[in-house]
Amino acid sequence: QVQLVESGGGLVEAGGSLRLSCAASKTIFSTNAMGWYRQAPGKQRELVAHITNSGVTNYSDSVKGRFTISRDSAENTVYLQMNSLKAEDTAVYYCNVGVAYSGTYYSTDYWGQGTQVTVSS
Repeated sequence: QVQLVESGGGLVEAGGSLRLSCAASKTIFSTNAMGWYRQAPGKQRELVAHITNSGVTNYSDSVKGRFTISRDSAENTVYLQMNSLKAEDTAVYYCNVGVAYSGTYYSTDYWGQGTQVTVSS
């Protein structure tokens, strides 16, 4: 059974930082790419970053230079370090198990429960 458990969201002032965590079952984590998505009210869910099982990363233009995705194989956890946060980063953030091919991430139906990030301006 695939389990993804997210944590680390909260309320932060603009310019601040947060780190999100997503703990996954070992089998899933070691053989798949992982992605972080976000969904703001009234908007579609969007991919913000993904990381392959070999550690190659990719970011959306909206977060490039501010967010960093990483993975810890010993902890079966993927992280999203978010710096220089802006009000427009406010959203529910979800992690996902997927496949990455030639720089493109393909999501699956396995999602975490989501964690709220609110950035006050």
